[in-house]
Amino acid sequence: MKQHKSLLASVALCTLLLSGCATAAGSVTAAPGSSTAAPPATSPAVGHDGGGHHAQGSASPGPPAGGPSAAALMVCGDQPKERLRSILDLASNPHTVDSWADSTFTCTYHLAEGSLVISVQETADKASALKYFTAMQALAKGATPIDGLANLGFPAYETADGSAVFQKDSFVLHVDASGLPPTLGPDSITRNALAYQLSTTILACWVEHH
Repeated sequence: MKQHKSLLASVALCTLLLSGCATAAGSVTAAPGSSTAAPPATSPAVGHDGGGHHAQGSASPGPPAGGPSAAALMVCGDQPKERLRSILDLASNPHTVDSWADSTFTCTYHLAEGSLVISVQETADKASALKYFTAMQALAKGATPIDGLANLGFPAYETADGSAVFQKDSFVLHVDASGLPPTLGPDSITRNALAYQLSTTILACWVEHH
């Protein structure tokens, strides 16, 4: 498993660093009743298991009041859409819905098998992001660190129900495939492997642009 992930990570970086990564087109939807201003810095709400959707509590500040950063928008951009289309052999790019609330940009991919949710928590700085990541990992049910080459040099963990979480700079990336069946697509890829591959796709885009 670890060797397989290391290979996937190497392939993802080598391939994607040679191509452009675009941000999501169109407008970003603010969640009803939410404020675009950054809230006070706190840890994820107690009760979040880290394997479902992103934390619902207040989070660390960081992004401007105007909306998510270009890096956050990439999770709903062409590159992850095309990667998902390729992995699952879809006829077209999946339909997505995005939102911006409490310093978190969320992109939900609607698939025939269920929803895939990718979120980016934006914080004030790297230290705040690591603090948020550490708290999130502590609350996650069955969290397992992603070690060695597979983590691409970033703090990372995964959960048994299909989540992959990485911390890079002032961002915490959460790819949540828990709403999908254990395996899917023509190659019966596991939801954990899918979450990991999409994470490396997005991280490669971030490495290219930062």
